[in-house]
Amino acid sequence: MKIIGIDPGYAITGYAVIDYVGNKFKLLESGAVQTKAGTSLPKRLEKIYDDIVLLINKYKPDAISVEELFFNRNTTTAIGVAQGRGAVLIAAAKNNVPIYEYTPLQVKQGVVGYGRADKKQVQMMVKTILNIEKIPKLDDTTDAIAIAICHAHSFRFAKEI
Repeated sequence: MKIIGIDPGYAITGYAVIDYVGNKFKLLESGAVQTKAGTSLPKRLEKIYDDIVLLINKYKPDAISVEELFFNRNTTTAIGVAQGRGAVLIAAAKNNVPIYEYTPLQVKQGVVGYGRADKKQVQMMVKTILNIEKIPKLDDTTDAIAIAICHAHSFRFAKEI
């Protein structure tokens, strides 16, 4: 099963493409869609949409897993992240790719086995599960990998949005 994991944002949207076959993981690609500060929001969203569509066309995923929006203080940032997430959801919907969402707690549970795990624990499990030498530089990319792994571990119980 090919899964694209997405950690949404409007400045940085992390992504990861994994292949999950017979309880084995292979990282096919990971990175981030980065938009420049000062660029209009519509242009930023267009770039996110276009880049995600390119990934969908390249890998033909079976599912896209995306982090559910969570915020507690900065509503301005949350609104921008929600709009970036919307661009991802539209890209998936227009290309008929099933979309699944997971809370940060579910992602940590699905990757580490403990919903209150810290970022370092998640990073170490991502590294171990994928058998990679280095953790990606951007936290957004590592988070996207974790979201994809979470879906691989949870898809039997997940509900498509």
